[in-house]
Amino acid sequence: MIAPAGIARNAANTPFEELYRTSRQDVFVYVSSLLRDRSLAEDVTATAFERAYRRSSSFDPRRGSRRAWLFGIARNAALDELRRRQRVTDLESEPVAETVPAVESAEASLRRTALQGAMQTLTARERELVGLKFFAGLRTAEIASVISVSEAATAMRIHRTIEKLRRACDEAR
Repeated sequence: MIAPAGIARNAANTPFEELYRTSRQDVFVYVSSLLRDRSLAEDVTATAFERAYRRSSSFDPRRGSRRAWLFGIARNAALDELRRRQRVTDLESEPVAETVPAVESAEASLRRTALQGAMQTLTARERELVGLKFFAGLRTAEIASVISVSEAATAMRIHRTIEKLRRACDEAR
């Protein structure tokens, strides 16, 4: 993935460059899980970073981490694209992987299959929570700021989603 225009060579943007380097792949995977279209996800990821770059002066550290702020921008960019295309898309059950291990143990393969099936039992919102928590690695407070819900409500939703996922995995075995 190529850096958005204007950020790669500007030394004054070191914090933004660091954010880009440490988050670009996670943002791409997250956006891919929302859009279920790799090339569209690449475009939306670039758009999200361009928006973040232009709005970098609006970042307020009292409201959360820079990473959570970025994921909020990425989420809004993806939702804007979905609205623009006037289509409703279920979230992908598994993020797009750049590489897949060539050899996987039988047990790991069974666990992966069970998890994929269990992810299908989740609603789109529940899959989004899983993506933000486990694929993006955001803390509960950061997720709350991304989805605009209180931290307590977010924690409860995450807990319920994980329990639902566990039950579905157990039933699949």
